[in-house]
Amino acid sequence: MDYQLSEDQLAIVDAAEKICVDFPLEYWRDKDKNHEFPHEFFKAVASGGWLGICLPEAYGGVGLGATEAALFLRTVAECGGQASASTIHMNIFGLEPVVHFGTDAQKQAWLPPFARGEHKTCFAVTEPDAGLDTTKLKTVAKKQPDGNYLISGKKVWISTAQVCDHMLILARTTPIEEVKKHGEGLSLFYTKLDRKYVDIREIDKLGRAAVDSNELFIDDLPVSKDDLIGEEGKGLKYIFHGMNAERVFVAAEQVGMGRAVLKLATQYAKDRVVFGRQIGQNQGVQHPLARNWAELEAANHMLLAAADLYDKGLPCGAEANAAKLLASEACMNACKTAMLTHGGYGFAKEYHVERFMREAWIGYIAPVSPQLILSNIAERKLGLPKSY
Repeated sequence: MDYQLSEDQLAIVDAAEKICVDFPLEYWRDKDKNHEFPHEFFKAVASGGWLGICLPEAYGGVGLGATEAALFLRTVAECGGQASASTIHMNIFGLEPVVHFGTDAQKQAWLPPFARGEHKTCFAVTEPDAGLDTTKLKTVAKKQPDGNYLISGKKVWISTAQVCDHMLILARTTPIEEVKKHGEGLSLFYTKLDRKYVDIREIDKLGRAAVDSNELFIDDLPVSKDDLIGEEGKGLKYIFHGMNAERVFVAAEQVGMGRAVLKLATQYAKDRVVFGRQIGQNQGVQHPLARNWAELEAANHMLLAAADLYDKGLPCGAEANAAKLLASEACMNACKTAMLTHGGYGFAKEYHVERFMREAWIGYIAPVSPQLILSNIAERKLGLPKSY
């Protein structure tokens, strides 16, 4: 594998950096403080055409792969943390199920406004009781005599629902008792988020206040039969198709955040003088920072390797999971080191590292926990018996 980025890939990083120049850390600190969605940043990314980086050119996208999208998201996260990445995360990859399984009419209707940023979309899958056991989802889509559906149920940890007008939602169309495999009977829809039928309640959380997380209470939401993606009952398969790409993107965001705090901590270690010398001259400060660099670079190579496999259509589940695991751990370690390097000032919002520390937890926990990743690798790569 060639570990050097091509000129075109470097141009993508450069384009992302140019957008980010207008959105310094102070912008993201204020958005976090005021719980304000970064509409200006979203618009800037959309104006550059980057929301459709993974979408086919025929539908208004750029037609690039997961590698290029990961590079863009890594750069964005290095600019503003998880807040900046989460602002566009769903629009970067969210409608991949439509690209691969939707009809031509659906693609023509949905993808161009999605790529232009005219539609903001949330991903309504997780539920309060099911956790990571997606086969146990309870939200129901009841088919009506005219072939349309009424959806009812609860969803939780749904990002950007406060500002979205559409949602990609997974719901059960066949009772679990009536299917041969638990993964069957779930259907995927792309539909309008009609607030007359959906009560959206924001969750007050530790970090990333600029981008909302929510509970959704859905009561007989009317959904057209034309909003069904692919075949009824095959929705979980369609969702899983894009899971590996999301693992890669989360890994890229975590590496970007880790690089950002490492840069802040390194500069502080150069500037801070105690006992007549820069604190960065002390090996007790140097070594943790150097280790953080090594861990982040290793995670970066892993995510690029996984992205390359994905773009070539090769199996990459374990590699994508490993990239997410290594990147999230490297990011958490870098944030901890940055806090300690700053000492008491690390606790102050003025120095920014405390926000990165709070936001790093998101990519560490979601969309899949470290423990489940390790169990998956143990089973798929080591041949150990399934533990869940």
